[in-house]
Amino acid sequence: MTTLLRGGRVIDPSQKIDDVLDVLIEGGKIAATGRNLVDDGKGKRKDAGLTVIDVRGKLVVPGLIDIHTHLREPGFEYKETVESGCAAAVAGGFTSIACMPNTNPVNDNRSVTEFILRQAQKAGLARVYPIAAVSRGSEGKVLTEFGDLKEAGAAGFSDDGRPVMHSGLMKRALEYAHSLDMPVVSHCEDRQLSTGGLMNEGLASTELGMPGIPTIAEDIMVMRDILIAEYVGTSVHICHVSSAGAVRIIRQARERGVRVTAETAPQYLLLTDEALKGFDTNCKVNPPLRSAEDVAAVRAGLRDGTIEVIASDHAPHSAIEKEVEFEYAASGMVGLETSLGLCWKLVEEGVLTPSELIARMTAHPARVLRIPGGTLKKGADADVTVIDPKKAWTVDIRKFRSKSRNSPFDGWKLPAKAVLTIVGGEIKYSEL
Repeated sequence: MTTLLRGGRVIDPSQKIDDVLDVLIEGGKIAATGRNLVDDGKGKRKDAGLTVIDVRGKLVVPGLIDIHTHLREPGFEYKETVESGCAAAVAGGFTSIACMPNTNPVNDNRSVTEFILRQAQKAGLARVYPIAAVSRGSEGKVLTEFGDLKEAGAAGFSDDGRPVMHSGLMKRALEYAHSLDMPVVSHCEDRQLSTGGLMNEGLASTELGMPGIPTIAEDIMVMRDILIAEYVGTSVHICHVSSAGAVRIIRQARERGVRVTAETAPQYLLLTDEALKGFDTNCKVNPPLRSAEDVAAVRAGLRDGTIEVIASDHAPHSAIEKEVEFEYAASGMVGLETSLGLCWKLVEEGVLTPSELIARMTAHPARVLRIPGGTLKKGADADVTVIDPKKAWTVDIRKFRSKSRNSPFDGWKLPAKAVLTIVGGEIKYSEL
């Protein structure tokens, strides 16, 4: 099958391309990028079997990559399955997603990793990269079999949802992962400071009378993991950065050469703890929504490259877990179908250029995960996302492909949308 994406604005940060070009796809690979690729000079197609898709006025970018999502299967299929999560992914423009291990059973062994990959293959939508647990059962006591998990198809290690509180265990995790050239994705939270908290500790929590989670609960663990990585000479990736202190610590570490990478998520760029004044449980996330000063610092960190990845932190929960008293509600919100539109607000507000945003959702997460993708180079897998930057749309949670609806952005008007998602040369989602 040969497909030509004709006349779009191609933005490929991996090659520093930002120009109006054609993209030719053959045999599931990028065959060429350039002008008038299959034109005979008279405006006619050379190949009668060619499928031409007119994408003029739209952006053609490498397929979006989400470094941090939760697919819930096995164990919590009523919230999400691998298939429904992948359907949500391609609808949001994502061609590759990395799924966290907090399933039931926890993805801490070969059989679970292989099961997730089989389910992804059956779904035949987005590429799925399982992140295996750092410790058995994510209990923070005994390391998993890193080599065996890599051989089974794991793309990295994390106890996301739970911090690795044992510093010695984290040190060994970084050493073993480094020897395998795999990332450790660290959920930074000092439970001795956060336990019992329901929201960010600050003026809003005081006004609401709710116990708070101080930013230092995040900052301390960010500092610890960076110091461990620096000591043993490895890298570490920090999850869902939400605090000004964490941004400052990561920036200083990068300046002295520590190999630390970091991600944040749309909710930490667009919402503050003021959103909790309506007690909307969809705004209950971990780490919690922070103050306006923290949001400004995270935005600044994203702009200057301290934070180089935007993740969806897609965390589906059913009404059973969300439509309860705030204290008992689960933490997390869905994000795969809204991330791109939400993040495009940063372009409109001048925080990022289109190329900078695309880099943080394509090439950078690919580099952190050490996976293919994030590029439109000749010979690369044809994972492509076409974005309509002028397609304003309103979030309607009833139309989500995800099984869950826990989004505080229902009814928000967003400025841009993925309208075509191609994985390995095959169209997996289209609004064209």
